[in-house]
Amino acid sequence: MTLAHPSRFVLRSRPVVPSRAALAGLLLLGLPMPFALAQTAPLPAPEAPAAKPAPYDARLLRMAEIVGSVTYLRTLCADTGAADWRSDMQALIDREAGTEADRKARLTAAFNRGYRSFAAVYTSCTPSAVLADKRYRDEGATLAAEIVSRFGN
Repeated sequence: MTLAHPSRFVLRSRPVVPSRAALAGLLLLGLPMPFALAQTAPLPAPEAPAAKPAPYDARLLRMAEIVGSVTYLRTLCADTGAADWRSDMQALIDREAGTEADRKARLTAAFNRGYRSFAAVYTSCTPSAVLADKRYRDEGATLAAEIVSRFGN
């Protein structure tokens, strides 16, 4: 048997399986585990800090639901300004939610919930639909005034 020159050592790829004691030692010392023993599932992405809800979020969600209802009722009763309600709601969502995807989704869902709740009930413009529209607009005006007076700058 001849020995190779030290600079010509050939490494053989043979898996090294550490003992349980070696793994326990690595864990206790806080050292990283060998790559072969690392978890195969990807580590969860670090969570972004949860955005603190605004103190008026519950009222704002109710407002979004009201605007969705009024949008449907106004469209149903062929109001010429019905499209303005939807675009105003989109502007409100853009201002209030900004880049907060979760908040944007909640506001959008509230709007859609209000829209669909009346779509399930009214298929034509009736006196009852007109009355519901008036009542919802009144509630929305009250909410808007309350939010501005209580939480406005």
